[in-house]
Amino acid sequence: MEVRRRAYRLLRGVLCVIGGAYVMVTVTPVARWLSLWAGQPWNDARAPVVIVLGSEVQTDGILGESSYWRAVYAVRVWREGGVEEIVVSGGGGIAQSMREFLVGEGVPAGQIRVEGASKSTRENALFTARLLRADGRKKVLLVSDYHAFRAGRAFRKAGMDVGVRPFPDAAKRASRWQERWGIFLDLVLETAKVGYYAGRGWI
Repeated sequence: MEVRRRAYRLLRGVLCVIGGAYVMVTVTPVARWLSLWAGQPWNDARAPVVIVLGSEVQTDGILGESSYWRAVYAVRVWREGGVEEIVVSGGGGIAQSMREFLVGEGVPAGQIRVEGASKSTRENALFTARLLRADGRKKVLLVSDYHAFRAGRAFRKAGMDVGVRPFPDAAKRASRWQERWGIFLDLVLETAKVGYYAGRGWI
């Protein structure tokens, strides 16, 4: 009987902590603060070669939300001028779907290069570095705010001297309270991935 009481108190405590965290994340701007912090240093770095990492694609070939916004910002950067080539990286059809989106938005097909084999940020870095090994032009990595820290370091570890230009992915979604808990979980998962990559010596 005592064991059951302890288990009940433990469960009640865990649920209270989760409930309290959910309320705090939902009704305060903490998710936005964390996403802005994760994307530091914030800048508008520019380069002739822009590298964009895919995230996910739905089974029918339509871009998932994160990949969609990455492609949207790639088009915006291209329209600013000075971009000679966009490299899209991501396996499972992600890079190809992003390429089709970019072409549909007016980016010339000849200015888009596809790396379509990678399945992780580490592979994005390794395979893109191999693809661009002989390219001496300046490069910038266009990446979601919460992914900037790990992605930039993974590319540099792979031997690529890239600038990092984060864009407001999680920070933008945080303006809608309904999405804040999901963003918070994304940030928690990304923090765990940073620790894993650091432990493996990948960043």
